Amino acid sequence: MAVAIANEFDGVVINGDSMQVYSGLRVITARPDETEEAAAPHRLYGVLEPDDFCSAARWRDMALAEVARCHAEGKLPIIVGGTGLYFEILTKGIAEIPAISDAVRTGLRDLQARDGNQVIYDRLLAKDPDMAARLNLGDTQRLLRALEVVEETGTPLSVWQARAEEGPVLDCPRLWLALLPERQWLYDRCNRRLDWMVDEGGAIEEVRDLMARNLDPSLPVMKALGVPELAAYLAGELDRDDAVDRIKMLTRRYAKRQMTWVRNKMSEAQTSSAQDLESLKSEFFPFIRHFLLTLET
Repeated sequence: MAVAIANEFDGVVINGDSMQVYSGLRVITARPDETEEAAAPHRLYGVLEPDDFCSAARWRDMALAEVARCHAEGKLPIIVGGTGLYFEILTKGIAEIPAISDAVRTGLRDLQARDGNQVIYDRLLAKDPDMAARLNLGDTQRLLRALEVVEETGTPLSVWQARAEEGPVLDCPRLWLALLPERQWLYDRCNRRLDWMVDEGGAIEEVRDLMARNLDPSLPVMKALGVPELAAYLAGELDRDDAVDRIKMLTRRYAKRQMTWVRNKMSEAQTSSAQDLESLKSEFFPFIRHFLLTLET
């Protein structure tokens, strides 16, 4: 759909997905393939290495730069993705937390790798009990993030998040479009897509190559949907069918959360439950044309 909009309205597709920003996992993250990318300009897809850390604020800054570039070139920016937080901070702002030093970040990750999550949780509980109460012991990434913030700044993450949102935001006119297909159809499509990824697409090989890099397990890319389960299969900790079934279940849950987010946070969006491209085009293109006409007048 994004490519169709780009071709019809001289646009550029900009990634709004937290995992598709990384290279090396095109299949398992459902990043556009080479044919799709060749069909229209694409930005912010596969631009960071898997060992990099892309915070929401960092993505926001990159996205704003790409939108400005589109405007300078007379192109229509089309931001596409399923990471609700990215759209939230892009349009509403985010509490600006100071950068975390390498010494603090590396020290805490080394501590977690050596002693496990319980020591991180206990340390967080002592310094930011409000945030500790909101996190699960198994949520390594968020535990480390909360602890590194309070240790670096002396201010709990819960306090930072309670402060007024700030920072640069997308202040140009915008049109929201949302796909909300019938749930069972969506779940079936998710299941069939994963079967293709594993059986034909090369997802297992992607995860095998990722494991060979011996990356920090707390990095965002190591938590990408499907990566922990396929890694466990490759390590002999899960059989293939169990790994695939678990990924399907987690994917369905994630899709449900995404649709709930759209309904709650994008109430102004033009929505469609259509299940084919031509129907989506017939529903959405008139809204886009009208939107662009209003800008001209």
